[in-house]
Amino acid sequence: MDKTKRLIILENSLEKKKQQFSDKLQHHFDTVKQANGQPLNDKRNGQATLNKWEKQNDSLINLNESIAKTEDAIEREKGKIIDCESVKNNLPGTILEMIENGRLTQWRKHPNTFFVDGVDKARIVWDNKKKIVAHKYINKITDKDQWKTFAKTYNELFKNLNK
Repeated sequence: MDKTKRLIILENSLEKKKQQFSDKLQHHFDTVKQANGQPLNDKRNGQATLNKWEKQNDSLINLNESIAKTEDAIEREKGKIIDCESVKNNLPGTILEMIENGRLTQWRKHPNTFFVDGVDKARIVWDNKKKIVAHKYINKITDKDQWKTFAKTYNELFKNLNK
């Protein structure tokens, strides 16, 4: 499975959060050790010490929830990558070649939709049931150079695939 930039960023973030959790947990243990086993009601500022411990505990709980969210995001991203790879098995060779050479970019959210390199709004769509190529949002292209780039790519695909 290829790693996307987003997956790499998420994995790095998870490692940082786990290290931060470990550091905060160790700091919390060190703070508790400062009580020296004395009962808190005998110790000066006992309530302040309890408040500090509660604050550290809340911080650890929040960080743990953040770690869980990051792990969920990593799983979702891996699922999107797997979906894209499975859709690639059903794509025609022409589209695969254009993805490989960078002319098209596959959208992970909708794996049958492709962006043309250098074009902002319009998209190319592969309909696997009908085995045809189509386009979306072509009226959103305002730049003539982008229009030419999109038209050249789309027409090449149309000519090769819609026979």
